[in-house]
Amino acid sequence: MQRPVLRLAGLFTLLVLAGLLTWALLPVSADGLQDAVQRFGLLAAPVYVVVSGVLGLVFVPGPLLSAASGAMFGTGVGFVCSVLSSMLTSVLALLIARRAGRPAVEELSNERVRALTELARRHGTFAVFVQRLIPGVPDAPLSYAFGLLGLRAHQIALGTLIGSAPRAFAYTALGDAAVTGNGSLALVATGVGIAVSVIGVAAGWWLTRRHSRSGS
Repeated sequence: MQRPVLRLAGLFTLLVLAGLLTWALLPVSADGLQDAVQRFGLLAAPVYVVVSGVLGLVFVPGPLLSAASGAMFGTGVGFVCSVLSSMLTSVLALLIARRAGRPAVEELSNERVRALTELARRHGTFAVFVQRLIPGVPDAPLSYAFGLLGLRAHQIALGTLIGSAPRAFAYTALGDAAVTGNGSLALVATGVGIAVSVIGVAAGWWLTRRHSRSGS
């Protein structure tokens, strides 16, 4: 049992170190991202998607990345870029965790872990969708966890697309409004963010209750 535990601990340590180095060495701020990406001109949007997707892997917060996208590209293009980068992060995190940590999870597997894995595989897209809606729960660590549980790439991609879109719009629009001074857009974005948070909390509560009932 010691080797699988060490493998998982090593994966976690590498991710944390990568995050700390990123924050220490790179311009991880809305202004820093804007300065770094806009120099690519017409290619700025696809470059942003790739850069943002990689930064998400090392736990750079999604709201910061989406706000920077809105400030750079406006709400429309920024929203598309934010959703695509979120999907890229989620799929890459799943593949990394599945490649590096899934064998260790299988070695440590017991009846409860196997049941959780089977539940996640059966309802993977819905589980990702609900998690993306719940406020205050960072996406990247859960994406790695979904990979360890054996979700498939299309499940996390689709769940992220549907679940992250409302929040991506809210933060992207807020970034746009901060630059343009559009008060109406800021109000709409705030309203969408609040609505999504309420729906996310309700969906998480319902899913937890349903799981506890089925397990009892």
